[in-house]
Amino acid sequence: MPMILAGLACGFIFGWGLLVSQMTDPLKILNFLDVLAIPAGRWDPSLIIVMGVALAVSGIGFAFAGRRGRPILAPRFEWATATGIDRDLVIGSALFGLGWGMVGLCPGPALENLATLSPQIIGFVLAMIAGMALHRLWLRRRALPPSILAPLGDG
Repeated sequence: MPMILAGLACGFIFGWGLLVSQMTDPLKILNFLDVLAIPAGRWDPSLIIVMGVALAVSGIGFAFAGRRGRPILAPRFEWATATGIDRDLVIGSALFGLGWGMVGLCPGPALENLATLSPQIIGFVLAMIAGMALHRLWLRRRALPPSILAPLGDG
């Protein structure tokens, strides 16, 4: 139960941060990503502050967590082990960037925007879920080790 409450608290803080920073506004995101608008003065660089502060806060959190012997609400830490830049990372990043640049939403803000009941947002989230399902099938077809599939609930 404490892990569920911690997850709810973290989700609330994350969602509130997205809302306050206007990361849920697709037009704000698209104006940030449109670096070609710099000469015309229409580019909105304000999200650099959002991302920079988020990186600093999470960096401090990871530094504190790294000094602990174990997490407060879990038996052990589960740190990412992949550190290399490979083909899958580059292709996945390009696909993410393409979707983000086309729509102005990424998964967190898209889920938060479901509250608007906008048909476009609902369509985006359904397409995102379909993409996740296809990725899951792709991972299974590649016969990856169980440690990779475990977070998906197959371990």
